[in-house]
Amino acid sequence: MGHCKGGIWYHAPAFAAWPNSRQPPAQSIYSGRPKTMQPTSFEKSKIKFLLLEGVHQSALDTLTKAGYDNVEYLKTSLEGDELKEKIANAHFVGIRSRTQLTEEVFASANKLLAVGCFCIGTNQVDLTAALGRGIPVFNAPYSNTRSVAELVIGQAILLLRGIPEKNALLHRGVWQKAAKGSFETRGKKLGIVGYGNIGSQLSVLAEAMGMKVYLYDVVTKLPLGNATQVDSLEELMRECDVISLHVPETAQTKNMIGAKELGWMKPEGIFINASRGTVVDIDALAAALESKQIAGAAIDVFPVEPKSNDEEFVSPLRAFENCIITPHVGGSTMEAQENIGVEVAEKLVRYSDNGSSFSAVNFPEVSLPAHPDNHRLLHIHKNVPGVLSEINRIFSDTGINIRSQYLQTNEDVGYVVMDIDEQYSELALRKLNEVNGTIRCRVLF
Repeated sequence: MGHCKGGIWYHAPAFAAWPNSRQPPAQSIYSGRPKTMQPTSFEKSKIKFLLLEGVHQSALDTLTKAGYDNVEYLKTSLEGDELKEKIANAHFVGIRSRTQLTEEVFASANKLLAVGCFCIGTNQVDLTAALGRGIPVFNAPYSNTRSVAELVIGQAILLLRGIPEKNALLHRGVWQKAAKGSFETRGKKLGIVGYGNIGSQLSVLAEAMGMKVYLYDVVTKLPLGNATQVDSLEELMRECDVISLHVPETAQTKNMIGAKELGWMKPEGIFINASRGTVVDIDALAAALESKQIAGAAIDVFPVEPKSNDEEFVSPLRAFENCIITPHVGGSTMEAQENIGVEVAEKLVRYSDNGSSFSAVNFPEVSLPAHPDNHRLLHIHKNVPGVLSEINRIFSDTGINIRSQYLQTNEDVGYVVMDIDEQYSELALRKLNEVNGTIRCRVLF
């Protein structure tokens, strides 16, 4: 069963049964220090943050401003034993898209409280493994939507004008001034596959440039502006001049665009993917470019990407001058990275400071304001009937008054935040550890 020592989570394997007789004694949340000198359960200087992949300086600044200065900052991703060794001593970890947090990695991270993905996606994290250990995962789903949408607009303009090929020829000294195959964006039809945060932002920008916007999504959406939703992917790809993908990486979207789908496009059609690398069959796209089945493409994401800037990028798309290939930079603008750094770091700070799990992607969302002169207890448990009743029975039997309580659950896990009189926190912690189904618990402050 989970227990708490020195204000930091310690826990046994998720969802196992733990005999009550084996529960360790609860530790003092103040570790012998006078209450007036230490208002929280664990000194911030002892809470370690591990930030990987060169996240923006704004993340460091946000943590420092909040009082967290024990930060290890690395510009590269980690994997294997090196990642396990580093994460074993971390309470919070921040990553981008390269670092893979698997079940095996989480098994080495006994101190880990939360994960911050400084990007939109979270497919690089085993969310189930994190949830089973009571670890919320936070991301930045909105901070770089504008950056991605602007890149797609820019790529569409360049490809419709045939600029990539003209640029390549001119670098070789070939002057080819001609209007043939060069088109304006105004009046062209843009087909958006996946009408989420980025797709809808792209829709607005495209309409402002005079494009006619169509969308296809697996669910019915309320389009912005004059965009029109169509009933099938085939209809969208046959009708539109430019196709842009904005879908998540799932089993359903893997290789959703292959030879058949590319065959639906117009010969003068432009294909753009700035979503996930696994959704497009790259060999099929290369074949379509080779046969001039489509006029051009722009690809920002790939099924296999280099782990660092020192590794060579290998792809059949390198052979085509009418294909813009970029190194996964859709969201890599200074503005976006700064915004992402602040957004995700603030979410980690709130969770560390007051237990707020609001906007976690895999975890029940709970948020409560702090109450003076109270101690806050956080209890994460398996979502089974009777746990909350057992928790409340503990407070009823011991005569401990609950000043405030908030419970939220998802399919697998329940998360309870409780504020009680400070003199009863150690007793309450000890009793909460005896609740069957406990994953983690601690006194926060």
